[in-house]
Amino acid sequence: MLVNPAAGTRMVVAEALLNLCAASISAIEDIAYRANWMAAAKLPGEGPVMYDAAVSLRDLSIRLKIKPDGGKDSLTMAELIEKVFVKAPVTLILSAYVTVFDVKKVVTPDIKRPGESVLILIDPARGKNRLGGSAFAQSLGGQIGDVCPDIDDPELFINTVVAILKLHQKGLILAYHDRTGDGGLIITLAEMAMARNCGLAVSLGEVEGCDAYARLFSEEAGVVIEVDSSKEQEVLSILRSQGAPYEMIGSTRTEPVMSISYGEDEVFDMRTGVMRRMWERTSFEIEKLQMPDPQCAQEEYALYENMETPQCVLTFEPKPTLPEILIAGAAKPKVAILRTHGTNSDREMMAAFHAAGFVTQDVNMYDLKTGSVSLDAFSGIAPSGGFADADIFGSAKGWAASVLFDERLKEMFEQFRITPNTFSFWECNGCQFGILLNWILGDVFEENCQPRMAHNLSGRFEHRWPMLEIRSSPSIMLDGMEGSRLVIPSAHGEGRFYFPKQEVLNYVLENDLAPLRYVDPAGNPTEQYPYNPNGSPHGIAALCSPDGRHLAMMPHPTRAFRMHQCRSWMPEDWKADLEASPWLQMFQNARKFV
Repeated sequence: MLVNPAAGTRMVVAEALLNLCAASISAIEDIAYRANWMAAAKLPGEGPVMYDAAVSLRDLSIRLKIKPDGGKDSLTMAELIEKVFVKAPVTLILSAYVTVFDVKKVVTPDIKRPGESVLILIDPARGKNRLGGSAFAQSLGGQIGDVCPDIDDPELFINTVVAILKLHQKGLILAYHDRTGDGGLIITLAEMAMARNCGLAVSLGEVEGCDAYARLFSEEAGVVIEVDSSKEQEVLSILRSQGAPYEMIGSTRTEPVMSISYGEDEVFDMRTGVMRRMWERTSFEIEKLQMPDPQCAQEEYALYENMETPQCVLTFEPKPTLPEILIAGAAKPKVAILRTHGTNSDREMMAAFHAAGFVTQDVNMYDLKTGSVSLDAFSGIAPSGGFADADIFGSAKGWAASVLFDERLKEMFEQFRITPNTFSFWECNGCQFGILLNWILGDVFEENCQPRMAHNLSGRFEHRWPMLEIRSSPSIMLDGMEGSRLVIPSAHGEGRFYFPKQEVLNYVLENDLAPLRYVDPAGNPTEQYPYNPNGSPHGIAALCSPDGRHLAMMPHPTRAFRMHQCRSWMPEDWKADLEASPWLQMFQNARKFV
């Protein structure tokens, strides 16, 4: 956009479409988009620039048969500061969307079969490597260049997209990453290698009038795909039949080293770990300044050079819920999905229990307070995640106070807790709520000895996908899952279990009441950041009651109970063999209990 707004607009469209092609989309002509224009349109010369960009968007949309579906304009992107206008360049944010055949068929950038696959660059730019407007050009003393990437031949671009979709439909693409924007080909390759912690051997042919810098840092439209070596000829045949330009650029390897040659010269050779450490350096320096305790940032940065790939373990066979359970009608047990002001995870909690054969009911705390709903009607309760009362009083403190300082509600909750044929599941903000109610260890210790939830050691809200080990415990929801090591989404700011007395922690450990532990890549419970995102002692991620009926955990299994939610981290054989997500088992276990 900086060099040529019309060309930049066409490149925005190209990047959006190539990103969509990582999924099994139905067709190019089904694609729609919303355009958000940002410009200082009232300043001299800016209006015509935006007009030219809008015309190029219209013309390319007609050629590609894609359609606009609304959008918005932000046309006052300028500020007068000390008699100087500071203006934003004309910018287009394009949000494209399309129907897909199967949400599970999405190809990710990480290399899948190191040492057994080849890399192909699909290049609708036909060997052009223009550097104008690139990150590389701007890094050289603020230059932007004068000739930028463009979509010179829309028909060729269409052929390229059609070829990619055919490869996708046949399951021939193992890994997929676009080259458009974000640094060019070398960045694309680096991200693919670092994501799998493997190596690449890349050999680029010389292009007349083009040096290695342009070849590696040009941000022309294009994608790099990983293909199984045994399928190489089939892939090339499809590309040729569709008229999609391509180049064989190298192969993957298990040794974590990425090497690149241009013609006869080797221009890059670096271990993947060293590359990752350099890649993360800027973020590390920023994190040190932002974190209250920079020790966490230093711990994470120290891991990059020799980072290991965590190994998932599955000790049971996940199965979908049986149809007779799902259609049981009036015989289904009921679970109350509790929420309050600021709760935002109640729908996913409902979906998880529904998928296991429960009838779920949305229960607001106001319903309980007014008496329109009673917990007596339910077999289980499940307070959901979110930010109760916007965390104004601290995580879940206002929510807990609404029960603890209302004698009728307090008695209702206590009666439910001690009723032997009931269960409860407290997730994330719900976990903080349950801990403040002394729900898990209330029969064992006095209130001043109860565990509490403290701020993460990083002092930050942490949203990660850590690995948990499921340990032997009384928990009814984790029955039969012992020994498994699974990845799970985790998102919280106050997730560190705090034990005011050592005897309380000892009791928890000795009685196997900490059934979920954050583990390092070797499978050992850890307090090391970021494998443990909050610093909980002994890697504790959950607590269960001595009788196993009540479970409070900080991570979110409700965001991983469907297969398509887990595919980004699952081993390839799991994706092919498993009929259901391993985390669905938790909710099925609750159904068996009642």
